[in-house]
Amino acid sequence: MTGVTRTQIVRSGEMELEVVTDGAGDEAVVLLPSLGRDSYEFDPIASDLADAGFLALRPQPRGVGASRGTLTGLDLHDLAADVAVVLDRFGVAPAVLAGHAFGHYVARVLAADRPELVRGVAVLAAGARRFPASLTERVAKCSDFTLADSERLEHLRAVFFAEGHDPSVWLDGWWPDAIAAQRAAMAATDKESWWTIAPSPLLDVQAGDDVFRPPETRSELVDEFGPDLVTTALIRGSGHALVPEVPHEVARVLIEWIHTLDRGPEQHGSHAR
Repeated sequence: MTGVTRTQIVRSGEMELEVVTDGAGDEAVVLLPSLGRDSYEFDPIASDLADAGFLALRPQPRGVGASRGTLTGLDLHDLAADVAVVLDRFGVAPAVLAGHAFGHYVARVLAADRPELVRGVAVLAAGARRFPASLTERVAKCSDFTLADSERLEHLRAVFFAEGHDPSVWLDGWWPDAIAAQRAAMAATDKESWWTIAPSPLLDVQAGDDVFRPPETRSELVDEFGPDLVTTALIRGSGHALVPEVPHEVARVLIEWIHTLDRGPEQHGSHAR
């Protein structure tokens, strides 16, 4: 079934989640998108995972694509529970979770809440623990459809994309209702309640030109959890967007790391590409 993309709806109470799947097999990798983004842009990564023998699952967050459900009064634990429903329905736990930027919050919260469901967490272009509020303001302008495309492109180029990559690919793919719900969920969740918890191995895939992750912060996860639990990979020439910039490189790093999970902590470490 490699190369075949399928879509189905997973229902739980009033919630309906659109889940895009690629590949087959018992080893699942769940791809979780960035703030207010859809997971369709993971297409090349999902295809590479399928070709490598994995089942790639892409649950669209509430308010994205065909996914429906309450968008008010949520926290990150609620959004993580949505992913847990998908894992239970597909019967593929424990799975590897790969979360891009905001998506890594959801992945790590699920690992903290339901460790039995998670084999490992890949953190894709995660921001530093603390970064300037001005960056958050510019992200909001990137997805503000009331602004001219030229102005949005300026912000996209400055905040998300490294030199040599086309920021116009992110003029679309934003879901305003999801953005509002996800921002509120972040605000409603105590970061200290999950940031210091890592019950499963972590892959920290860093973008070399990520303004949210300056060089002096690159060791944060290793400092927090130690090199036995955390593997770092630096992909040069990429920015915070990462996924649309260098998808095949992200897939290659992810696949290589997954293959180490059964080999023990001696396989962990740091890699620059």
